[in-house]
Amino acid sequence: MKRIAILLLLLACCQCCAAATGGARFKTIYVADRPFRVEIADTPEKHALGLMQRRTIKSDYGMLFVFAEEELRSFWMKDTLITLDMIFLNSAGQVVAMHESVPPCTADPCPDYESGLPARYVLEVAGGTARKLKLQLGDKIFIPID
Repeated sequence: MKRIAILLLLLACCQCCAAATGGARFKTIYVADRPFRVEIADTPEKHALGLMQRRTIKSDYGMLFVFAEEELRSFWMKDTLITLDMIFLNSAGQVVAMHESVPPCTADPCPDYESGLPARYVLEVAGGTARKLKLQLGDKIFIPID
């Protein structure tokens, strides 16, 4: 009986934690051997929301957009309040395109930022991060995705 009560308590705690983070899922990835805590955007709803309305971003934080297939990708900065680097990656985690220090969009229509080559992932990090880490096309980023 005691075990069941403990199990129910743990389950309730897990549900509270998930609710507090909006059900967000996080992973640690490595960019130039530096760890980044990334929020996983793996549904159409999360893809559409992205980092909109966020006022700040930590230097070791980002969002990783995960798609089922590799294909040409196009992103924009609609309702995004912070400058970001967009790093497009193929299925192997190799950088295929980058747009550095992309400013927030202040007027419609917002410009599109395209991958140019097929990409399965898009990593958004604080603007200037790619330059700071000397990230280049062809570099690999370690992504431990299930």
